[in-house]
Amino acid sequence: MTEFVLPETRYALSGDVNLAYQVMGNGPVDIVMVPGFMSHIEFRHELPGQTAFLRRLSSFARVVTFDKRGQGLSDRVSDAPSLEQRMDDVRAIMDAVGSQRATLFGHSEGCAMSALFAATYPERVSRLILFGGYVKRSDMNITEIVEQRVKFWGTGAMLKRIAPSLAADPAAVAQFAKFERLSASPGAVKSFTMLNWQIDVSSILPAVRVPTLVLHRQGDLQIPVEHGRELAACIPDAKFIEYPGGDHTYATGDVEAVLGDIEEFITGHRESSSLDFERVLATVLFTDIVDSTRSATTMGDRAWRNLLDRHDELALQVVEKHRGTLIKSTGDGILATFDGPARGVRCALALGTATRQIGLPIRAGLHTGEIEIRGRDIGGVAVHAASRVMTQSQPDEVLVSRVVTDLVAGAGLTFAGRGSHELKGLPGAWDLFAASI
Repeated sequence: MTEFVLPETRYALSGDVNLAYQVMGNGPVDIVMVPGFMSHIEFRHELPGQTAFLRRLSSFARVVTFDKRGQGLSDRVSDAPSLEQRMDDVRAIMDAVGSQRATLFGHSEGCAMSALFAATYPERVSRLILFGGYVKRSDMNITEIVEQRVKFWGTGAMLKRIAPSLAADPAAVAQFAKFERLSASPGAVKSFTMLNWQIDVSSILPAVRVPTLVLHRQGDLQIPVEHGRELAACIPDAKFIEYPGGDHTYATGDVEAVLGDIEEFITGHRESSSLDFERVLATVLFTDIVDSTRSATTMGDRAWRNLLDRHDELALQVVEKHRGTLIKSTGDGILATFDGPARGVRCALALGTATRQIGLPIRAGLHTGEIEIRGRDIGGVAVHAASRVMTQSQPDEVLVSRVVTDLVAGAGLTFAGRGSHELKGLPGAWDLFAASI
């Protein structure tokens, strides 16, 4: 398998504002991804499913992602941009990459601007895809929404509404919290939210004349499916598809059905399966810092950041010493893989000792199974299993599945039974064991 290299971030100028963008693939058609409420084109690749989703699109198209002005890696602005400014920004991005005509893929709040752009500049839009969109948002109390959103911004609390399928995973919540912070400041969030509640594109939707595909999940908590139905009904000849599940983000949940429908809409056919990823057997390690939120509050941001940096340095050193691969930091822990389960267990024990000496006790979980290598990231049931094992671990404990214990006989490791557990999202009962030397 050819190693996947993350796309390079470049900048386009829209007026006097610099807009960050990335390009993936070199297919015969262009897809411009118009982001929703949050965006950060580089950190997006750290989030579950995002890179795989974009990579699948890039197998038949050239895919362009960008950060709206005021968000992510684009220039900050004094106030939330109007729909007109956002349209200017899309034109600037298309001009920068040499795209004369493209499919616009709008997500959430990005749907309104995408529809307006398609109606205004039909010569620049070949097709329109709207995922999790709406015509107007007058169904909720804006004052209460703004207050709650700003209060909990940067904690990952929104994941419960954006991707409930991931909300029970502490690592996913920590990642999403960082995504929120990198995407925008609380003040910008307030400004964007107030503006978005004023958007009403009902009067222009009948003027959309390009082929349109409207997609929505039936249990979407962020934008109820009724909004998607209304959006499709207002656009002449739009095709509407509902999917099961409750995730508002397109890259989680039943993505294969979504990707298949998108590919067929754009190319006229669909592949029978997703991209082939390299599959290998590996031991997966997840760690998590104990009581990280309380420690961060007690220490203050700067001191906590310095301590986290020291944690990350130690983690890299210990993982490399045990011939492992550090896949990524999860914000308050790490994800790593090993080609031998004994090395993985010894690494977890050694890392626990090292981090305890700097005042950061951790918990760890390991499982051995087949994983999918997705560029710099990994996926598969084994990854989820290791994460679930870790959540059962106590402070200063390295917990492993029975598979691991069965594979390390004679390695000089000791295991104490911790009972049988039901692991969320995984079938059957799992016997877990605490490791020691």
